[in-house]
Amino acid sequence: MKDLKHLYYLENLLQDANNNLVREAQAGGRLAVGSVCSLIPEVLLSLPGCFPVRLRAPNTGSIDLGTYYMTSMSCECCRALLERAVEGGYKFLDCIIAPDACAQMNRCVENIDLLKLCDKEKFFISYSDVPMKSDETALRHYVKQMRIRVLEQLSGVYGVDVSDAALRAAVLGHNEACRLITAIGEYRKEDNPRITGYEFAVLCTATYCCPKDLLVDKLRETLDELGSRQPDSGKNFRARVVVAGSEIDNPDLIRLIEGSGALVVADRFCFGSLPGRQEIVLNDGEDVLLQICRQYLAWGKCARFMDTAKIEERQSYIDELAKSYHADGIIFEQQKFCDYWGYERALGSRVMRDDYGYPVLSVDLPYAVGTNAQLRTRVQAFVESIEIKNIQGKVTR
Repeated sequence: MKDLKHLYYLENLLQDANNNLVREAQAGGRLAVGSVCSLIPEVLLSLPGCFPVRLRAPNTGSIDLGTYYMTSMSCECCRALLERAVEGGYKFLDCIIAPDACAQMNRCVENIDLLKLCDKEKFFISYSDVPMKSDETALRHYVKQMRIRVLEQLSGVYGVDVSDAALRAAVLGHNEACRLITAIGEYRKEDNPRITGYEFAVLCTATYCCPKDLLVDKLRETLDELGSRQPDSGKNFRARVVVAGSEIDNPDLIRLIEGSGALVVADRFCFGSLPGRQEIVLNDGEDVLLQICRQYLAWGKCARFMDTAKIEERQSYIDELAKSYHADGIIFEQQKFCDYWGYERALGSRVMRDDYGYPVLSVDLPYAVGTNAQLRTRVQAFVESIEIKNIQGKVTR
């Protein structure tokens, strides 16, 4: 297929946390609000004069300093982010809003605070206690925390407008980018998709770490471009897969999987679009913050939600994605030493294989996956196993 017009530009944006669009927004007087988890609704960090930046550590090499402060048994993603902060990679941030969700990420952010690695005069870090269930009691607590730990902090320190009108304006901008990403993602359902999983991952990841309003024109142009783009005449993949699990902020992992013969058609992971890029629907009768929080709790598919209903919901959701996107198998992944997703991967991979009948590959990933030969070999073997199963099924029929 012909390269997408804006792919190279977007790939370059992902090479640096303080990328060109971040610098452009800050030059215009806007605040860069650091985020480390989807449990803090992005839209609350997109209020007038602000934009969210989901922290990443592109081109990570050694994480020795991160390991020194956090030990070698901590999540590699958290160590890599701390390493990048020590290197000065997040000095551009005006604040970091973090949920008290993952203990390892908390240690990362606390070290950024204690070591004073972000030294702007008004820089602050705010922690929010987020619920582990999605019932009405949890919702009330969630709303209170978002008001106190996010809105009041932004208003008190920087004078950000946090009125209902400002929240509605933020939702409108957020929804526009989400509509475009969702429409682009629909093409992945095609029998021979006109967009690869890697290309989609570049587009989607960019919406997490760049000001969305500065990306909208390029997303819209890409959607128009895809409308007439013709896929290669012959399929250049051997199996379609859903990738499900924890943090994947490097599209190179998707490229590695696809280079091994498995087309990634659905992304149920942190930095993915399913969920993550749904529109927020507001009515006129309820408090705006309440409506936002309710929808984020309902969408939440994080392994931190440990009640039985949520666990079963995550499993049925992956099944729905696999059917909707015509997937042949599922790759369950986690960042090395991720507590929540370690348990989820062990349970989920068994359930999806034994109860739902999908071929499943279960892997733990280093943060800097690069050209990991071992992972490539495992994906290739997984693809071959899917092909053998399909052949056996045809013989049986």
